[in-house]
Amino acid sequence: MTLASFPSPTQRSTLLFPTVAGGATAGTLDLISAFLTYGREVPKVIAQGLIGRQALQGGATTWVLGVVLHFFIAFTAAIIYCLASRKLEFLRDHFLVCGLFYGVAIFLVMNLVVLPLSALHFTGPYRLYGLLQGLGVHMFFIGLPISLSLRLLSEESPTEPFRQGRRSL
Repeated sequence: MTLASFPSPTQRSTLLFPTVAGGATAGTLDLISAFLTYGREVPKVIAQGLIGRQALQGGATTWVLGVVLHFFIAFTAAIIYCLASRKLEFLRDHFLVCGLFYGVAIFLVMNLVVLPLSALHFTGPYRLYGLLQGLGVHMFFIGLPISLSLRLLSEESPTEPFRQGRRSL
């Protein structure tokens, strides 16, 4: 392995701002959506995934733990997308489609991997309305803000709209 295979400090720093902005935006939009749909105790339900059903009887500390876990997941999703864009340049160039599909991928990972492995061991049953709402929230409030922040805030983002060899009219 050579030094050329490792990203330089300037390459790593170009992803810091889009990752933080994307994770913060996605986490905030998703949490607002959850508050509007399920009420203000949502962070305690999130904390249940780590500490079990007794989290519902917890106080402010449990509520804060749920918020921290929620944003940890949002920032992790943003980090994964931004790091993947290093090798998969189409993630930045086709941010709209890729962001929507990334939201679907996050939804599937959360429902098919994270929730079954959590302290709740939740595997369903799922209702159609809940699935559709969850897909929509993950596509538009999580995947799209992450991909859009990478597109707009990374130093490699195009400065003109027709960067890829297309002629302007």
